[in-house]
Amino acid sequence: MISKILIPADGSVNGAVALDYGIYTALKLNASLTGLHVLEVNLLQGPLLADISGAVGTALNEKADFVIDAFRKRCLAAGVPPEIKKVTGKIDDAISEEGRNADLILMAKKGEHFHFQEGMFPGSVTENVIRNSGKPVMITPDRFHEIESMAVAYDGSSSAAKALAFSLKLSHQAAWPLTAVIISSDLEKAALLSAEIEETAQAQETECEVIILSGEESEEILNFIKEGAVELMAMGAYGNNRLRELLLGSTTSRVVQNSPIPVLLTH
Repeated sequence: MISKILIPADGSVNGAVALDYGIYTALKLNASLTGLHVLEVNLLQGPLLADISGAVGTALNEKADFVIDAFRKRCLAAGVPPEIKKVTGKIDDAISEEGRNADLILMAKKGEHFHFQEGMFPGSVTENVIRNSGKPVMITPDRFHEIESMAVAYDGSSSAAKALAFSLKLSHQAAWPLTAVIISSDLEKAALLSAEIEETAQAQETECEVIILSGEESEEILNFIKEGAVELMAMGAYGNNRLRELLLGSTTSRVVQNSPIPVLLTH
């Protein structure tokens, strides 16, 4: 049961889109919404850091209050009274810590202090939050579209299995039809993966359509997304070879970078 959603409140344009998705999802799931504003200490160095309680601190807090007030008003106008928190620290650490109390974290692909760089998934704020919070993270694009259906990429890895289990739960709670996407030119392997999906779906008493594609993983997933069949794609943050992905850039990072719809990542 997804009952609490966390969103970093940074005042950015893309952060506003993340909030649109957060409000939409909270209403759909009857979940609560928490906005977290982080006064980023890494932006302050030397004399500025020493002045955190003086003029610089006052300016940062005034800006934070403005951002928080806008966040609160947007939520209240939509009928979702939010909980608001303001902390000082490293943005990824702060989100991770607060995220442990949530069921789902929403983050913009590009925010005020963090972004998903081309080929640079490792070391990003997003990866740190996924790794350290242990919670699903939805990465939102720069435009909002209502979510009416969703898909999950499945390759048989433990990470994909977790993504499938969470997607089935979310699909059931939100009444979003779910499609599992298998990418394999090996028909025997695809049949085994399809059977695994069917078994998991039956155990959760949730329906899940399965489609099988062949080709390069990230390219096929992106083509599927751009066909417009779904409005949310779920994936495991890591595939079968985590070390290789960390060193070279994963299918996950390429999909997130280029997806026009939200991508939901599970650790």
